[in-house]
Amino acid sequence: MLPGRPVQAGRLSWNLTMVEVESNNALILTLAIGGAIVAFILYFLRAAKSEEENEQQKSADKKPQNNGAAKNTEESKQTSKKKQNHPRSEPRAVAFSHPWLYTSLKGHSSTILSMDFSSNGKYLISCSDDRSVFLWPSKDFSNKEHKSLRINIEFDHATKVTWSPDSKAFIIHKSVENCVEVYKLNKKSDGHGFSGSTKLTTFPKHHIDEVIAMGISCNGKFIMTCSKSTDLVLWDLKGQIIANVDTYLMSNNCGRVSPCGRYIAASGFAPDVKVWEVVFNKSGDFQAVNRAFELQGHKSGVLDFAFNCDSTRVATLSKDGSWRVFDTKIDYKKGEDPRLIQSGKFELASQEGNHIAISPEGQLIVCSTGTTISFYSVESGKCEGSIQDVHSGPITSLLFDSSGDQLLTSGDRHIRVFHNIVGFKLKLASLKTSLKSNLSSAMKDRIQDQISQTEKFLGKFKN
Repeated sequence: MLPGRPVQAGRLSWNLTMVEVESNNALILTLAIGGAIVAFILYFLRAAKSEEENEQQKSADKKPQNNGAAKNTEESKQTSKKKQNHPRSEPRAVAFSHPWLYTSLKGHSSTILSMDFSSNGKYLISCSDDRSVFLWPSKDFSNKEHKSLRINIEFDHATKVTWSPDSKAFIIHKSVENCVEVYKLNKKSDGHGFSGSTKLTTFPKHHIDEVIAMGISCNGKFIMTCSKSTDLVLWDLKGQIIANVDTYLMSNNCGRVSPCGRYIAASGFAPDVKVWEVVFNKSGDFQAVNRAFELQGHKSGVLDFAFNCDSTRVATLSKDGSWRVFDTKIDYKKGEDPRLIQSGKFELASQEGNHIAISPEGQLIVCSTGTTISFYSVESGKCEGSIQDVHSGPITSLLFDSSGDQLLTSGDRHIRVFHNIVGFKLKLASLKTSLKSNLSSAMKDRIQDQISQTEKFLGKFKN
């Protein structure tokens, strides 16, 4: 063995030992530095959290009511989650029923805002904020299943809808764009019914405020739109403005075109209904809008009003809790004023769902307040019946069919069609009274047949 070998082995062992020591020292130093960094980060996060809690506490001391709101919001979220997790625990909606109910039209998925009958009586049209317009054949009302045609309104929804006089097109007012559009209905290949629609024109946007009413004259010469402010605008069918009327009502609540096409009218904050005549020359060109007459007597703003079928009577509904019916068969140019026929009281339950409708012959009015409808005789002024909870939300519109045999209401997602039982009773009383007049035998026989048919019909609804 070489004499130097043991010395070299000892040196190697020493060197290895020194390397291990240095490595351990480096590891310890790294761990120490890392621990210090982690401790510093934790200290910083705790300090920041403490400062945030202090700020929240200060804010809570300044606005203690926010804690309650936050708490309520949190409770609401928790309740909502519970409902989502346990949908079966929610009570089911009770189906509406009433002896006078003829049928309910279902199809819309959201609140129905407006509806209108075609002039030929064959179709009902309705619009909803679910971006749809529905056409309902009236002949199917008696069926268990109701056919309908759905027309979608792209990127918007209709707030008002009305038929054209020829029943071949309809007009809507769009909510977001706040403008009027005209749609032509496309007939099916067999010529029976409609298959869809085609948009014909979009009127230029004019109203600044929301449009609350829209109508078209029976002769098709003009379309009327009325906004929440005091403007009432007349358009031709091409979308050109022919007249702009300031109602001077401070704000408008309602606007109508009379069924005869001669008048336009508006009501609002003031207690009067203002009526204008729309004048055309013999060649059919527009001439002027002339102030005609006013319906007066209410003590507060008029919420709604309605013409009967021949524009000879107007029913008004006021915020003062009263309704009135006027005789408007007058010659205002000779200084004649409308005559008050009857007035009565109704219960103004809320600021929503307050509407009025008058039967075609003008002998019956129906008032809605919230979700209740009430029937009043124009002759006596007495309430002849009422129906409560017609819809789950406020009633949005009332409408008689052309015969006056049915009353339609809209609200929530349904249209209710009622038999006008009160109207039939009033008709029966009128027929019996007419028998006492000096009539020919043929006329008396005819009236007696009508009495028999009416009594037979009403017999189905006796308790």
